[in-house]
Amino acid sequence: MSNKPENTEKSTAALKVEKPQKTVTREYAEALIIALVLALLIRTFIIQAFKIPTGSMEPTLLVGDHLLVSKFSYSMHVPNEVPFTSIQLFPDYHFFSSIPKRGDIVVFKFPLEQEKDYIKRVVGLPGETIQVIRQNVYINDKLLKEPYAHHSEPPSSLVPRDNMPPLRIPEGHIFVMGDNRENSSDSRVWGVLDLKYLRGKAKWIYWSWDSEGTGFGLRTDRLGTSVYR
Repeated sequence: MSNKPENTEKSTAALKVEKPQKTVTREYAEALIIALVLALLIRTFIIQAFKIPTGSMEPTLLVGDHLLVSKFSYSMHVPNEVPFTSIQLFPDYHFFSSIPKRGDIVVFKFPLEQEKDYIKRVVGLPGETIQVIRQNVYINDKLLKEPYAHHSEPPSSLVPRDNMPPLRIPEGHIFVMGDNRENSSDSRVWGVLDLKYLRGKAKWIYWSWDSEGTGFGLRTDRLGTSVYR
């Protein structure tokens, strides 16, 4: 009688025994690596979280607000920083760039200290002439309606805070200002913003914590709201 079937069964059994099995530790490690890679890709190309540290955008954005910022609203940025640090490996390169709209709230690298991120509102666009007269903003000699602008002090003769001579915004640049006009360091002080410094467009408030005011604690009414509400 032939013994071929028996040999075949033994060979199959041997193969099953010799097949390496993944350990639980290895499976967890692979899942963690995949999760980290996905998180890095999302943070680099899609959306990133930012925290509001100052009151320059009050009352629109409050100290302690945590925002989600769209990274692809204005361009596709080639990753050039060491993850979770501000260490830049090579200059910024952007593709498919577009110009922000007036009224957009943008996050950008502060041109004078590029390791810092600022958040302001777009007020002037490339090619426009902007002027400030007694706290009123004029674009191409027309008064700009700004329902979001907050003034804590009456108009004065201060330059450039309340009064700024006409300035033509160069191509490839925008003019940004904080909503809290008397408490904001913005384009009135340090000049127009090159579009290459843009990080993204602010979208939603996903968390808000009051650690200073009388209402210490979670601001539940701000959770999940748009910054343009």
